[in-house]
Amino acid sequence: MNFQDRTIVHMDLDTFFVSVERLQNSGLVGRPVIIGGLSDRGVVASCSYEARRYGVHSAMPMKMALNLCRDATVIRGDMDLYSKYSRLVTDVIAEKAPVYEKASIDEHYLDITGIDRFWGAYKWTHELREKIIGETGLPISFGLSVNKTVCKIATGEAKPNGEKQVDKDSIQPFLNPLSIRKIPMVGSKTYQLLRSMGVSTIQTLSAIPIEMMESVLGKNGTEIWKRAHGLDFTPVVPYSEEKSISTERTFETDTIDVLMLERLLISMAEKLCFKLRKKEKLASVVTVKIRYANYDTHTLQKKIAYTSLDHIMIGTVRELFKRIYERRMLIRLIGIKFGGLISGAQQLNLFDNNEKQIKLYLSMDKIRLHYGSGAIRRASGLMLKQI
Repeated sequence: MNFQDRTIVHMDLDTFFVSVERLQNSGLVGRPVIIGGLSDRGVVASCSYEARRYGVHSAMPMKMALNLCRDATVIRGDMDLYSKYSRLVTDVIAEKAPVYEKASIDEHYLDITGIDRFWGAYKWTHELREKIIGETGLPISFGLSVNKTVCKIATGEAKPNGEKQVDKDSIQPFLNPLSIRKIPMVGSKTYQLLRSMGVSTIQTLSAIPIEMMESVLGKNGTEIWKRAHGLDFTPVVPYSEEKSISTERTFETDTIDVLMLERLLISMAEKLCFKLRKKEKLASVVTVKIRYANYDTHTLQKKIAYTSLDHIMIGTVRELFKRIYERRMLIRLIGIKFGGLISGAQQLNLFDNNEKQIKLYLSMDKIRLHYGSGAIRRASGLMLKQI
């Protein structure tokens, strides 16, 4: 099948964090709301449309946001609560969609190619959106077209709480008048570079020869040029809670050294967390596995708020280990797994007021990226002797 003959949907929860908070407190409806760190050094994680009218936006320093919008209600944010509602939305989509991909905590892609032969793609998607709103109370918008890029842009144009379909023959007329900012791959630096070249609309960008785009921006330039022409062959990757990263260790000699086992688990968790952050992934399920000397194998898992932070994961791993290791028998193997992965930036710098902790994570990851994952480690995860 021609990739441009697919039927793809992008669904995005509108101001997700704010909408969840409004479900808990109806008094916030219609008011400017800012989610983020409560101190002057905090950062805006999300804000309502009422706050946006004052110029507030995500990633803005909280102090600046409050200077722009003095009447805003500021809420620190609750990732446990947001993760719960994210799963509720995913459950509704999973029940109805033939193929879906959870792209982040608040957005999904669906491949419903062929469904129009039975119900009509727009009608089916509209009914799914109504079901999500009815069962969760959360506003959600969707874009419907032939690929991920056009769908995502269409969703942006449909917001807030709207729907937009872009047929194959209408793609270029739809894209042309829009700002180049609308193209998902165009970040702030790329935007400034293109603006310095006199490019502001997708129509102007699409008229630039692909060779020139490649010479200016490399491979990214080629991809941006394709997307300006409404071309995107990226498939919808079926989502599964089983998506995970894991590690385990089999001992040459069975052991009952609990202190050593805990240190090993900390070291394992630390390395896996770095791998998550490197891949810009978040996990929502932690599993600990042990195999006794008699080969009996036991696992225990716990659902958590989406994260990739060592101090959260390590605490969960230690808790699970203490619960699962009850028999006090010799252990042959130990392992951990982080599952339920989705793409997304870590929320620590948005909700946590501990600026020193934020800088510590950034500094440690910078060292690891330069010198290797084992270049810097927590003292609590170091072995007293080589295992």
